[in-house]
Amino acid sequence: MKLSILKKIRVVLALFFFLLLSAVFIDFRSTFGETFYQWAVSLQFVPALMKTITVAGVVAWGLIAVLALTLLFGRVYCSAICPLGIMQDVVSWFSRKVKKKHRYKFRKAWTITRYSILGVLLLVVLFGGITLLTVLDPYSLFGRIASYLFKPIVVWLNNLGAAALSSADVYSILYQYDLAPVQLTVLGTTLLFFILVIVMAFNRGRLYCNSVCPVGTVLGFLSKYSLFKIELDHDTCTKCGKCMRVCKAECISIKTQTIDYSRCVACYNCIDTCPEDAAVYRISRKGKKDKAVELKPVDVMVAQPKGPQMSKRSFLFTAGAGMAAVAGLTSVKKVQAAAVTQQDSTTVHSSNGGKIPENKQYAVSPPGSESIERFNDICTGCSLCVSACPSKVLQPSFLEYGLAGMLQPHMDFHTGLCNFDCTTCGEVCPTGAIKPLTVEQKHVTQIGKAHFIKANCIVETDGTDCGACSEHCPTKAVHMVPYGDLVIPEVTEDICVGCGACEHACPVTPHKAIYVDGNPKHLEAKKPETEKAKSDLKEDEFPF
Repeated sequence: MKLSILKKIRVVLALFFFLLLSAVFIDFRSTFGETFYQWAVSLQFVPALMKTITVAGVVAWGLIAVLALTLLFGRVYCSAICPLGIMQDVVSWFSRKVKKKHRYKFRKAWTITRYSILGVLLLVVLFGGITLLTVLDPYSLFGRIASYLFKPIVVWLNNLGAAALSSADVYSILYQYDLAPVQLTVLGTTLLFFILVIVMAFNRGRLYCNSVCPVGTVLGFLSKYSLFKIELDHDTCTKCGKCMRVCKAECISIKTQTIDYSRCVACYNCIDTCPEDAAVYRISRKGKKDKAVELKPVDVMVAQPKGPQMSKRSFLFTAGAGMAAVAGLTSVKKVQAAAVTQQDSTTVHSSNGGKIPENKQYAVSPPGSESIERFNDICTGCSLCVSACPSKVLQPSFLEYGLAGMLQPHMDFHTGLCNFDCTTCGEVCPTGAIKPLTVEQKHVTQIGKAHFIKANCIVETDGTDCGACSEHCPTKAVHMVPYGDLVIPEVTEDICVGCGACEHACPVTPHKAIYVDGNPKHLEAKKPETEKAKSDLKEDEFPF
């Protein structure tokens, strides 16, 4: 078997995983079930690591698989499994098409930079902050890019197709879909990192993976000890430099005929392009010391890419300032933000109500997260639960949890409500930040409590009937009581589960007459009296 087939295998696997994970995050029609979601993301390194650390008695098989693959074959995870890495390869391929003379060359490793970022990240995590990991984890970063940048484009194309088909009286293939708007701050942060990764990949291939990405740094260290390695055969190598010019990791030194295995992403481009078959893939020879990092640039005639080049000094300054800022921000005491003021376009406006602001002390974390503190310590903000949520109530946060929980999902009851029987978020969460609940457990998990502002209610301000909050409450924690000739809402907090149905249904603007304040630690709600009454019935009795 010719070794050049390794590149073809890598490309096929990379396309498979990229399309698979893109489909998971972009799936707005709920085509795939929860089991499919779990399987699709099981090989992602950081989620598997977090689940192993945080869920007692669980060792994620995906973590074992990635570590085993790395110790056997090098950084194949980075090359064929990591969606952000594959996205960079697509950009690199496109750059070679746009800039015909674009060639890579051996460059000095940014060793201090990459290990400094990893060290700061570990220190921040050790002291209870996960924000830096949330921002830099390649899987989570790709999840946000796919959910908030790629998905809207796909939905827009779907809606164009649906409109065209409906004009031809065809309604069974496509249908219109409305995306929940994402906060501009979240969108801007995601776009900023997307541009950073794209620019680095366009000019320097896998520079992001070998200078910023913490997963790349960890796996790069392990890959130095992998069983199988790419080596340059000194007897047959003519130092033509072709392998170096296609190495997107810029880790092949022709001068010393060595490879920096901490940066090599096992793309096999060098094997595919070598005219002398001098780039070989074999069990690393024992006793031979790897001379991986050659600090001097190679004196080989290489066409230089046109356009502005990324300065290492400017990058280090920017990255260092960013890390220092994030590290400092995560130590700040958590500040709870006010409710999101985004309103649905179909909301009925009251002429006099909604003047008193909602006094939300805490954001509402998803059912199964157990507490805000635990959730903030584990969730990497990949947005898989946001994409899978059927009611769109889960939305990415910016300051709702405070800076330490930035980009993690929260319950936005202005956008949707938490369906009483839905347990999707816990079933798809890859890190264990949201534990899976049974429907019975979900029915008594109190994630927050409803609070009524009488002065905002249209029964008080407009003197008219409403009751929308009570009608939508699944436990009847919100019920109507006499109020003169009318009826007005009243809340029984013990049986409220904080699902937000009342807040979502309330027609008052700009501030709701009823809202849900999150429980810092989730509680167990009492079962409604109606359920108890039903259970007291004899088997042959009618309930009325």
